[in-house]
Amino acid sequence: MRQIVLDTETTGLNPRTGDRIIEVGCVEIFNRKLTGNNFHRYINPERDSDEAALAVHGLTTEFLSDKPKFHEIAEELRAFVQGAEIIIHNAPFDLGFLNHEFQRLGLPPFTEHCSGVIDTLVQAKELHPGKRNSLDALCDRYEISNAHRKLHGALLDSELLADVYLAMTRGQNSLSMDVAVETTSVGELVDAGPLGEIIVVAASGDELAAHDDVLAGLDKNVKGQCIWRSYSSQG
Repeated sequence: MRQIVLDTETTGLNPRTGDRIIEVGCVEIFNRKLTGNNFHRYINPERDSDEAALAVHGLTTEFLSDKPKFHEIAEELRAFVQGAEIIIHNAPFDLGFLNHEFQRLGLPPFTEHCSGVIDTLVQAKELHPGKRNSLDALCDRYEISNAHRKLHGALLDSELLADVYLAMTRGQNSLSMDVAVETTSVGELVDAGPLGEIIVVAASGDELAAHDDVLAGLDKNVKGQCIWRSYSSQG
């Protein structure tokens, strides 16, 4: 199985108001092993970065001024990800920008060139409900050193996320479980022991608001109501 761990840096938060991609970093995984066949490009966005975004990535307009524009690297990126499963942390953000850049060039959306998308933020929240699940928090949780990460960078963050993803999903590819199974005769009752207390952790107000923002973005992408809202309304 070929997977690509992907991250972007951008001039701001919203492609619909003119923000652009300034860096793309991709790390290839094949059969759960890092191959070293990575893809990394800086991109001239033809505009300045917001002050808040610049404080995060540190990529100045001057530094990016002689870099290729997105249309010059689009085909190279499309060929690199073709048919692979894409792994992204907080996928709606990066996919929103990538789809927008592809559509600006008259190309099919980015997601149509890959076989599927895994959002590690969604995975992490399912595995660690109620806990911080940023990339830095996951590096701490899985004992992956990020001491060299002073600023955000697309390739560096992809390399860290690749290690996090492999650690977070370790054992899921096993076809059998190393658990002894007791056999019983037909009709025999088995004492399963006392049930543990079920702890339910409710989402905070901030988490619910962030979730609603993501759904609103998905609604806009599909120009209607996304499937999650449909299920919610049925419930």
